[in-house]
Amino acid sequence: MKNLLIALLFAIPMLSFTSQYQAEITNAIGKGDIETLSKYFDETVEICILDLEDMLDKDEAKSAIETFFVDHQPKSFSVVHDGTSKGQDSRYFIGDLKTGEEIFRVYVYLKSASDSYLIQEIRFEKK
Repeated sequence: MKNLLIALLFAIPMLSFTSQYQAEITNAIGKGDIETLSKYFDETVEICILDLEDMLDKDEAKSAIETFFVDHQPKSFSVVHDGTSKGQDSRYFIGDLKTGEEIFRVYVYLKSASDSYLIQEIRFEKK
């Protein structure tokens, strides 16, 4: 019982910690806010945007997604699924990005890095 209580005391702050990052990232995607989104990029990010699929450094990834946002102006973003993977040190979420007349499925994979979460992979696929 004591161990369960201790585990809960550590789990609750961790849930709000990851929720904060997810909320900021999802808001940035929904607004096309590349500045906020890119502050969560790791040094290299696996990018998949339509026909582009590559490992890019932080600046190249920022430029590629910024171009996507210019070509496909975001109207709204809603998360349809999220969870943890590979233990508790990584998270992912999947959502729908509405842009004009198109909808894109967006997949974001984040990994814990000291006191924050960084985007390791982001995908924009036409639905």
